[in-house]
Order: sequence, then C-alpha cells, then structure tokens
Amino acid sequence: MGFRDEHNFSGGPGALPATVLTQVRQAIEEVPDTGLSLLGLSHRSDWFAALLATAEARLRQLLGLDDAWAVLFLQGGATQQFSMVPMSFLRRTGPAADYIETGYWSAKSLPHASRCGPVRIAYSGRAEGFRALPEAATHGYNSDAAYLHYVSNETVEGLQFHHIPGHATVRRFCDMSSDFLSRPIDLSRFDLIYAHAQKNIGPAGVTVVLLRRDLLAQIPDDLPDFLDYRQHLAAASRLNTPPVFAIFVVERVLHWLQREVGGLTAMQDINARKAATLYAVIDEFPHFYRPHACTVDRSQMNVVLHLPCAEDDEAFLQACAQEGFVGLAGHRSLGGVRASLYNAMGLAATEDLADFMRHYARRRA
Repeated sequence: MGFRDEHNFSGGPGALPATVLTQVRQAIEEVPDTGLSLLGLSHRSDWFAALLATAEARLRQLLGLDDAWAVLFLQGGATQQFSMVPMSFLRRTGPAADYIETGYWSAKSLPHASRCGPVRIAYSGRAEGFRALPEAATHGYNSDAAYLHYVSNETVEGLQFHHIPGHATVRRFCDMSSDFLSRPIDLSRFDLIYAHAQKNIGPAGVTVVLLRRDLLAQIPDDLPDFLDYRQHLAAASRLNTPPVFAIFVVERVLHWLQREVGGLTAMQDINARKAATLYAVIDEFPHFYRPHACTVDRSQMNVVLHLPCAEDDEAFLQACAQEGFVGLAGHRSLGGVRASLYNAMGLAATEDLADFMRHYARRRA
C-alpha cells in the first residue's frame, strides 16, 4: 500500500476532502471566469470580495448565525487569539478571567492572558497528566469572572468536552480549533469562538473568529489596529493582505459540508462512527493499546494512545507507515500514537486502520 492522502491521520494540517483537492488543483491553474491562477488573484478584486461574502454566508447557514454575530477571517492562528482575547476583554483592575487548563494548548493560552490582567485557573488537570476534564458544568467557576476561556478539544492528549462548562452569567470564550464544524454548536451558550482552519476546515493560514457584536463596545481604544477586532470588521477581513488561498479552500470545504455531507448533524454522526471504530479496537486490547484519556472524556477528533513501551510505539508507527498509514506519531510533548479523525478523514480509511491495529495486536500482544 502506498502513501495516500485518505490515510493521512496527521494532527494538523489535516486531510482535505477529495472533491476540494480537485477544485483547488484546478483553481491553482485557473479560477473559472477569471483567466488567472488562484495564487495570483488580488485580495482587492471583486472576485475575492464575493468569495469572502460566500464563505461567511455558508458559515452562517451551517451554524445558524444571526446578525448578532460578527464573522472574521483572520491570520495568526489560535496563538494570536491567545493574546487578542485578553487584550480586548481583560482589565488589570477588573475581575479575573477564569481559564480551564486541560492540556497542552489551553496551558499555552495562560501566559498570554496573564500579561493583560488577573487570571484564575478554575480547573487544572496538570497534576494527573491531563487525562480527564472537569466533571461538573459550573462547580469551581466564578459567577462574576470577566469571562471563562477553555479549549473544547485538546489535540495532544485526546480530550474533548462533551458538556459546556461555566455559569450562564459569565461570557464564555472558546478555542474550538480542532473540533470546529465537526458537530453542531449551541451558540446561545457562547460569546466568542475562534478556530484556526488546519484541522477541520482548510489549510494553515486563516483563523475564523465569531464574536457577538455587543462585545465590540468593550474593546479598548489603544490597541494596535491589527489586534483590534473592530478594525478587521470594518475592513471586512481585509485590513491587510489576507490569505486568499486558504480562504478559498475554507469556502470550498464549507460547500462540501453543506452539499456532500449534509450539515453538521450528519458530520457529527460520521465522526462518532469513526471514533467508535478505533476505540472499539483499543478497548478490545486494553493492555496493548493504552489510551491516554479517561473513557468519558475521549475525543472524537484525536485518538491518543501508547503501547506498552516506547520501543513498541516506534515499531507500531513503522509498521503503519509500511502499510500506508501516515501522520500517526504522537505530539512531541507526549509521544506515543495519535490518530486524528478530522472531518475529511473517511470512515473507510478509519476502518482500514482499525483492521490493521486489530491484526497487529493479535500478532504482538
């Protein structure tokens, strides 16, 4: 078996749908009705303005976003949002923001916020090695916090929230980078959502930010333009040269989610089947495939595990590569094995990997 994109289980950038790859390949040569390559089209062109409008419209349709929400396509990844969020909504003399520390990426957000104002760690799973999430939806959180920030899916540890934490009286901000548009979202429970594209909805280079318009009045006036949501909104996501290529791919993925998948409920069902397929093998051989996350908090996006020892991990990864399963090495901070099941990863490819894992365990366990 040779390397094929449909067997790319990388933690990011994730695989793209086959139909989108075909459309991208054509657009790099020539975008229909323009006579130009996608890579040479101006971000000030009418074509790109129409593309932005179409991408926003598709996103609104998929999520049911009304006009109370603003939509931005920004640069800088989730890492830039680690700073933009507290710079905009955390004050040095005001109440502390509650942050939930559940893994590698939520921990990364903490020092950025602490530079802007008081931060309270409402929950931390660090002492237990980030293997579980807080159980209760409200216990331990301040009812008068400046806001509550959390990461909905921890890609490194394979943890995913299956409930929405926090108090109804507190603004809820969420980094959904690795499970955005993998399932429906109850927007009434959120005030700001951000997600970089390179997991579920496109390549690296663009970050989607959704925020309620009534938040805009809270943003201080002394921010640099590039770090001010209001400036980006006024410029329709074209304050500077935007990532035209990445936004084009995102729009095509949104189209795929609408037309081929059939929406977010259908996508959620597919993702649940993929995850269940792999976890069934892990549970069949619990002494050989050792999941990092506790059962109730397992991620449908990132299946993270170790074999009995590091040498076994490496032998398994080499055997996978020989069979054409790529991108399965765990994050550098944790090691082990990670199978990422983002939206474009097909159920058939996941079943292929599960069959291989079952046969491999029977030979080695």
